Amino acid sequence: MSFTFAPIGHVRSPYTDKFGIPRQPGLVTAAEAHIELLPKFAREEAFKGLEGFSHVWILFVFHEDCLTAGWSPTVRPPRLGGRESVGVFASRAPYRPNPIGISAVEQLGLIRDAHGLALKVRGVDLLDGTPVLDIKPYVPYADNIPGARSGFAMAPEIDAADVTFSVGALQGIAEADPTGTLRLRALIEQVLAQDPRPGYMDRYPERREFGLWLYDLNIRWRIDGNTMHVLTIEPLVDTSALGRIREA
Repeated sequence: MSFTFAPIGHVRSPYTDKFGIPRQPGLVTAAEAHIELLPKFAREEAFKGLEGFSHVWILFVFHEDCLTAGWSPTVRPPRLGGRESVGVFASRAPYRPNPIGISAVEQLGLIRDAHGLALKVRGVDLLDGTPVLDIKPYVPYADNIPGARSGFAMAPEIDAADVTFSVGALQGIAEADPTGTLRLRALIEQVLAQDPRPGYMDRYPERREFGLWLYDLNIRWRIDGNTMHVLTIEPLVDTSALGRIREA
């Protein structure tokens, strides 16, 4: 028996590259996104009653290479430094028999504009363009299980107080987000606070400088001990990618 599903919409998020996406939802609360509904599903009545729920589950597809790369019964999770293997069904790895993911995020209500109808959400861990299969309300009495064990998926230890900015980086933020709508400084702080480097990077202690993309911006930073120092923030030269993220 097999099943065929079509997306109901797509995510528009600040994460335009896989590197830098937090490993779980809710870790970067400054990451706001929109789930843009396809015309067939862009109906306000389909969301009637959702205003009473603070959070939703997003069921999505790990797209791009995940759709064609196949799967393995074991994976090497980043939280284990890429050294130890666990079963794919004991992980949230994207390379699965069916590349389906789930994320619990805060919902901020519907928006209708020239792009159509969208659900605004916060705390996402989703790549821009991610296909969404379904949206369901998060029900605390059933979905939150007190005392549940988290296995090897331990909470990150670095906090946002360890992120600093150069004068040039602050100027880059001011130019890229003059109204503060994108919450760009907080977004960068929170993303870097999760230490987005792969777990195996401790094998290369000499490497100190890194970069990642948020929106259309190249963020370059240096790590010194537990401090992430943002060096530069520069826009993408090719402006064709601009306008993909709504400001609402």
